[in-house]
Amino acid sequence: MTAIRVGQGFDVHRFAAPEDHRPLVLMGCEIPHDRGLAGHSDADVMLHALMDALLGAAGLGDIGQHFPDTDPAYEGADSARLLEQVVGDLAERGWQVVNADVCLIGERPKIGPHRHRMREHVAPMLGLSPDALNVKATTTEKLGFTGRGEGLAAQAVVLIQRA
Repeated sequence: MTAIRVGQGFDVHRFAAPEDHRPLVLMGCEIPHDRGLAGHSDADVMLHALMDALLGAAGLGDIGQHFPDTDPAYEGADSARLLEQVVGDLAERGWQVVNADVCLIGERPKIGPHRHRMREHVAPMLGLSPDALNVKATTTEKLGFTGRGEGLAAQAVVLIQRA
């Protein structure tokens, strides 16, 4: 019998101040927007949720344990490179990704125009075809911090199996 596990991840980042001139990076892709997200790394909220889901499924803790925001080595880090490291850690332990579903939570930006590029960019990092990586978004109907445009949240669910 093949061992399978499910993991879920969640992450939140506030928007940076406009004068910070940070790019908005989602799923490893720069997305046109008036403000980027604040964080120690590139603040890619979607990839952070995805990494937490992968680490959780494998029983390996969370991204804060692996890439602490107190470590200067990760300041401004490219979350796509961190994701590749997480996937490598899973592979070393005999796990492979079966599929993933990542959801952005916020009023703006709209990710529809960028969905295909996001899937094409991240799926190979996971060892998946793009159709095994779902990328979607939802609003909170203008409720809460995401509804007020103060930041973005993301959640992810993954299925992994023994290689």
